Amino acid sequence: MFSGRLPRARAALLTLAAVAATSFAAASANAEAVILVDVDSGKVLHAENATMPWYPASVTKIMTTYVTLRAIKEGRITLDTLLTVSPNAVAQEPVKMGFPTGTQLTVDNALKMLMVKSANDMAVVLAEGVGGSIEGFAELMNQNAKRLGMTQSHYVNPNGLPADEQIVSARDLAILARAAIREMPEYDYFWHLPGIRMGKRVIRNYNPLLGRYPGADGMKTGFICASGFNLVATATRNNKRLIAVVLGAPSSSARAMKAAQLLERGFAQGPLSWLTPSLGSVDALQPVNVDPPNLRDAMCGGHRRRATEEDPVDMTGVNQAPDSPYGVFLSALREPTGKGAALLQDVRLGEPVVVFTGPPRGQGQVATVDPKPAKAATKPVSAVSAPAAAAAAVPWTNRPASSKAALAPSEAVEPAVPLPGRRPGATAQPGSSAPKVPKPPQQTAQAPKPQTGAKPAEKPKAKPGDKTAEKPADKK
Repeated sequence: MFSGRLPRARAALLTLAAVAATSFAAASANAEAVILVDVDSGKVLHAENATMPWYPASVTKIMTTYVTLRAIKEGRITLDTLLTVSPNAVAQEPVKMGFPTGTQLTVDNALKMLMVKSANDMAVVLAEGVGGSIEGFAELMNQNAKRLGMTQSHYVNPNGLPADEQIVSARDLAILARAAIREMPEYDYFWHLPGIRMGKRVIRNYNPLLGRYPGADGMKTGFICASGFNLVATATRNNKRLIAVVLGAPSSSARAMKAAQLLERGFAQGPLSWLTPSLGSVDALQPVNVDPPNLRDAMCGGHRRRATEEDPVDMTGVNQAPDSPYGVFLSALREPTGKGAALLQDVRLGEPVVVFTGPPRGQGQVATVDPKPAKAATKPVSAVSAPAAAAAAVPWTNRPASSKAALAPSEAVEPAVPLPGRRPGATAQPGSSAPKVPKPPQQTAQAPKPQTGAKPAEKPKAKPGDKTAEKPADKK
């Protein structure tokens, strides 16, 4: 009587097993990969799926910056080396500075634009300038990854745009971040720039922890549909620096909160932390030999109300009011309730750094550039304040069309010393020169004519010891 039920029961068990396997695979695909590492010791303080391969997205640019800075340390280039925007760089999408082909800028400015705006065109500019080509630079990236022990990493482009062969892991990213901090402390400021200013255009750093999480000092965000929202974050407190890596978060606010929670967990460990079971060093974690999860459907499927993309933090001016675009962006990072809601504080960002195209200039100085080079007048270089310098720091011919409207020629920098013939507070107009003021005629003293019949006056005789009469008269 049970003979008919056994096949049905066996079929049901197989079906349940298949559903469970499918659910497990789906759960694995949607699981986040996280790791928390101490910079000094390399000790792993927490890890989940840390050795699972993952698509890096724009956290790739940490390696791009690392390879560029190593080229500087090795003397192959300098921060003032001029690079040229190629047609290949112009073709990069979607996030970019948008400079036209032939625009030149320094390595220093390209790095700042890369790390703050996550500009894909600047990644190609650096790659071609350092490695000769994207392929040549990718080879340098892979050589450095191998040298550092990043056994799960492989790079094919410098910006992290979608590519099946572009793979990392949370473990490898922690190794890379630790190497960047320890090997090149003199360039640490590149990892926590608050923003950049180009004329009136201000772009804030995409890293949502900077200025909000106490001690946050790096590093880079990233997003593509296949990877989800990624973040490599660093923070320092009481001479203790930690690295938190979050890969595959469902949103930008979720990755920020997760990273803050990881960092808080690491800083909260007190004198009895040695009682916590050790996970070993980050280098000793064993890789998992699986394919990277593809989160495209979860991140960018049709169920999304709107297209998912990296949060744009690009605005005009520096208004941080709650109703400003940047204020709305920041308010979205705070959870209304929950244990981690108090981890992120009010924004305390520093002033954005001035960037520009063209050759390097002296600190605090700008050269006034005429919008019509053919009729340009030679002008002295005058020292100006940082905000004023931003308005004239970019050569007019190299500015993108969008910035020309913001930087009208009439908004020139006032010279430090008033020009002759101008009222106080008058500004110099581009292409104009100071009016020439006629010099007053020099009056030459004429000796009086001797009267007719008068005897010339006798020169007084020098008294003994009087040296005044021995000196020759001053010539005018």
